[in-house]
Amino acid sequence: MKLTAFTDYSLRVLIYLAAQPERRATIGEIAASFAVSEHHLTKVVHFLGKEGWLANVRGKGGGLALAKPPEAIYVGDVVRQTESGAIVECFGEGGGACRITGLCRLQGVLGEAVAAFHAVLQRYTLADLVHNREALATVFLAGRIGALQAEREDA
Repeated sequence: MKLTAFTDYSLRVLIYLAAQPERRATIGEIAASFAVSEHHLTKVVHFLGKEGWLANVRGKGGGLALAKPPEAIYVGDVVRQTESGAIVECFGEGGGACRITGLCRLQGVLGEAVAAFHAVLQRYTLADLVHNREALATVFLAGRIGALQAEREDA
C-alpha cells in the first residue's frame, strides 16, 4: 500500500511542529526543511487546520502550531482522513467495473489487510513519532539555516 504525497506531507508537517512545540513555523520554512513545494504544503496546512490538528495564526508573530497536544493526535486518524482513494477498484463506490465483483474473494482479504494497517497506525500518536524531538529539531534547524544561506547567495 502506498500513501499519497498529501498524507506524507501531512505527517511531515505534524512531525515538524511537534518536534518544536515552543515555536510557530511558516509554510515556507517547513517546505524548505523537506525540500517540497510550498504550494502543496499550503493545501495540506489548510486541510490540517480544518480537521482541527493545526492552529493557523495570521499576522506578525503568526504561523503554524499544533492545535492539540501531540498525545491527542493519532497517526491512524491522520492517515484515514487524508487517504481518500480505494486500494483497488472494487472498493470504490458501486464496486467499479470489475467483471468478478461479488464473486472475488480478494476484496475480503484486502479489506482485512487495510483494517489491520489502520489498527496498527491507530496505536501510535504524534508524540510517539517525536520521542527524538531534540535530534529532529537539530535537523530542522540545519535546514532553516541552509535555506537562509541559499536565499542570501541568490540575492
